[in-house]
Amino acid sequence: MLKKIFKNNNDKAEMSFFDHLEDLRWHIIRSFFALVIFSIFGFIYTEEILDKIVFGPTNPNFPSYRILCALGRSVGLGDNLCITPVKTQFQNHLMVGQIMLQFRSAFIIGFVCAFPYIFWEFWRFVKPALKERELKGARGVIFWVSFQFFLGILFAYFLMAPFTINFLASYTVTTKAVNQFFIDDYFDLMTQIILGMGILFELPVLVFFLTKIGILTPQFLRSYRRHAIVVILVLAAIITPPDIVDQLIVFTPLYLLYEISIFISKRALRDREGKLAKEEKEVEEWS
Repeated sequence: MLKKIFKNNNDKAEMSFFDHLEDLRWHIIRSFFALVIFSIFGFIYTEEILDKIVFGPTNPNFPSYRILCALGRSVGLGDNLCITPVKTQFQNHLMVGQIMLQFRSAFIIGFVCAFPYIFWEFWRFVKPALKERELKGARGVIFWVSFQFFLGILFAYFLMAPFTINFLASYTVTTKAVNQFFIDDYFDLMTQIILGMGILFELPVLVFFLTKIGILTPQFLRSYRRHAIVVILVLAAIITPPDIVDQLIVFTPLYLLYEISIFISKRALRDREGKLAKEEKEVEEWS
């Protein structure tokens, strides 16, 4: 059984369709067990995770509030960057609401923690189908995919989430209605922001591979730079209060991410063209 689980790349490349399905099944099983193990950890420490992490942006001593306030004062902006979190009240409207919240939070924690391993299993499955040239260009892919994912999560958690939550919690159109939120709505919002940004930060890695296989070019990214700026500005305006400083805090990293993607695409295209030219030269010499 162990030989079946850990086959080398040459064996995998020559497997039949059903052998590939069997191999995929074992990759999924191992990923599932990793997800379960980390989810158990999240289930055991649900209260600490919810109070200190998930509901962290609602606490006055949240690190981002202290750092931004100190930064604003140090650069002469006074208290413009100081944020006092809105007092929020959360309600549970379902008999099984808190039970389901515990399972959902455990699953999300499990997925985030197990993400590098899950991607590693995915990479082991697709790796035998890649050519040697493609494998050389994909060195360090597990590290970079995991790094970008966690970088996006940290950015969303410490910057986007506090602005978004405080803006939505304080937004009112009439004094007749009091803002009181369902706990599952808050959890869903946090999940969408954090996982969404974790995936969005994979843009440079995605651009690299699309350029390597000839689907994307830096010229294409440059031609749509203005469109990207408008989209990022709209996104920053939606998730932050109507304050230009707060919008710039969100806009700047996202725009830099796009520019980094252009640079990465340029490097990947140069390497691809160089290798293709080398291969063509070798073919001409042999002929």
